[in-house]
Amino acid sequence: MRSNFEKLRVYQLSEELADGIWQLTRSWEHFAMDTIGKQIVRGADSIGANIAEGVGRGSFQDNRRFVRNTRGSLYETKHWLRRAYSRRLLTDSQVERIKPLIDELTPSSMPI
Repeated sequence: MRSNFEKLRVYQLSEELADGIWQLTRSWEHFAMDTIGKQIVRGADSIGANIAEGVGRGSFQDNRRFVRNTRGSLYETKHWLRRAYSRRLLTDSQVERIKPLIDELTPSSMPI
């Protein structure tokens, strides 16, 4: 049986993004993984973790605070993706696979 947060589309997208990033970074050489790789994986994993924790807190105010944390983790992940791409750790085709997830997770009312 799924918890309420597991049924949320935003949570499902966050899992898909985190798993995709995990797969992309696994083959990076040690220096790249130790610097950018760990950061990007932690940021991406934090998106879903904040959603789950916010829902689990039970109050509107707590959930709202964790939604803000979620947005921060998403933007952090975008930052590390940009660093990885500019340092040629990601190919154009890899970015094309991840970008739709990022776009769908990005709040439409917030400029990028």
